[in-house]
Amino acid sequence: MKSRKSFLLRLNPELFAALEAWAQQEFRSVNAQIEFLLAEAVRKQGRIVPRGEEPKAEEEKPDARW
Repeated sequence: MKSRKSFLLRLNPELFAALEAWAQQEFRSVNAQIEFLLAEAVRKQGRIVPRGEEPKAEEEKPDARW
């Protein structure tokens, strides 16, 4: 099993309530919902390559700097 990085995240109560409701609608935990949303945002910005999809030789690789 892959190890996971743990860290503390402070959210305002309104944001947490919205994430909690959204997570319930999608049958996820709040933690999984936050991870899903962050991963989608990072993918859309071209910061990481989705699993199983390597960039083609003629395509530029995404800038790895964060």
